[in-house]
Amino acid sequence: MRKISSIDLFAGVGGMRISLNKTLKKLDLEDDCKLYSEINLYCQQTYDANFPNTPLLKDIKSVKKNDIKKKIPDHDILLAGFPCQPFSKAGVSKRKSLNLNCGLEDKDQGNLFFNILKIINKKKPEAFILENVENLKTYSNGSVLKKILKDLRKHYYVPEPEILDAQDYGLAQRRKRIFIVGFINKEMDFIYPEPTYKKTIVADFLDKYPKKKYIISDLLWQSHQKRKIRNKKAGKGFGYKLTLPNDKYTRTISSRYFKDGGECLIYRGEGKNPRKLSPREVFRLQGFPENFKIPVSDNQAYKQAGNAVPVNVVEKICLNVVKYILSDKFLKKKAA
Repeated sequence: MRKISSIDLFAGVGGMRISLNKTLKKLDLEDDCKLYSEINLYCQQTYDANFPNTPLLKDIKSVKKNDIKKKIPDHDILLAGFPCQPFSKAGVSKRKSLNLNCGLEDKDQGNLFFNILKIINKKKPEAFILENVENLKTYSNGSVLKKILKDLRKHYYVPEPEILDAQDYGLAQRRKRIFIVGFINKEMDFIYPEPTYKKTIVADFLDKYPKKKYIISDLLWQSHQKRKIRNKKAGKGFGYKLTLPNDKYTRTISSRYFKDGGECLIYRGEGKNPRKLSPREVFRLQGFPENFKIPVSDNQAYKQAGNAVPVNVVEKICLNVVKYILSDKFLKKKAA
């Protein structure tokens, strides 16, 4: 069986790797992940539980330009869901309130794109798939995305990025993300996957017998309702979202879901307190398989699922990317 090698940068718990793995199985190819990078210890724990024996690079910043050849293995596809907080609406708002830098000027997270760029330019994989928040497209009037594309296009064919929504690809969650793909050799125009528009409802992703511990307390429920009224009067938004099982989708589930579940509270009937989603339900809404191991606490699991990529969307992109690079030239090189 032919192998397609990859590295999984800013891997989180491995959503992009799962997507590529599923694609390669469909094409009768073997997934050969050479390395993953992830700085969060809890994410490492979950990743290792699901992908044991994968070499770990804890901090990508530790790899200097002159070390890339030695520390980063050769690979066919580079996967990277680089940090989105410096570009997200909530992240930008928080940083500004604290007088912190945003975007590429954020030296902790925002400029990590340049670490990816150095690896791409040095190792020259056949293709790369990058993911970030929708707001990256318009952040700073589009100048940041323009800079990113200009740098990537010096050595790669990079079609215009596209924003894809998880709800259009069989997931009952409204989740828009921007995707950037690139290829070292251009043989034809790349086409992003068409939406499947598979009909789903939130109930399809819910536990059959949800645990009582996810029902929110009287105090929290009252707090949610009071805050919603207060925010509406102040014009600051509308607070929590009550989701019915028959709704077509939930709001975007973020990494802060563990705090109060406000993005999606499941309606349980008149006069009853709603409940939060369970960690397994959130992972389902992200497209993760049922056998995905969650070895961490609920709070950490919520953070991990909220930061993950929507697997159904990335899988469709991976399928188009792998098919694109499966030219005779590529196959001959792999077989040599």
